[in-house]
Amino acid sequence: MTGRVHLVILLLCLGLMCPLVTGIFMDKLASKKLCADDDCVYTISLARAEEDYNAPDCRFINIKKGQLIYVYSKLVKEKDSGEFWAGSVYGEQYEDHMGTVGYFPSSLVSEQHVYQEANKTVPTT
Repeated sequence: MTGRVHLVILLLCLGLMCPLVTGIFMDKLASKKLCADDDCVYTISLARAEEDYNAPDCRFINIKKGQLIYVYSKLVKEKDSGEFWAGSVYGEQYEDHMGTVGYFPSSLVSEQHVYQEANKTVPTT
C-alpha cells in the first residue's frame, strides 16, 4: 500500500514538472474584449439566436434558433477573424445548457435588449 502511495505521488510530481504534459494549444480569438465592468461579469445585453450553431471546440457554446443568450462580453475584432461574443444560454427548453458560458458568432444573433453599454476595454487571457 505504501509503495502505491509513493508511486502516485511520484507520478503527480513528474506530471507537474514535465513541460510535455500540457493542454492543447488553441489560438486566441482576440487580444481585447468589451465589457460593462472590469471583470466582465455584468450582463451587457440579451440576444436571440437567428440560426443554430454547433460549437467547434470547448471555447464555444451550442445555440439553437430562437434561444435567448445573456451577453457578457464582445471580442474586439482583429484582422481576418470573425466577431464573437461571450454569453450563456437561457431558456426552459434548453435546461441542459443553462449556465454554460462560451463564445458564439455575433452574426448569428440579434440583440433584443441592451442592459448597459460595453464601454470597458479589457485584455483577454
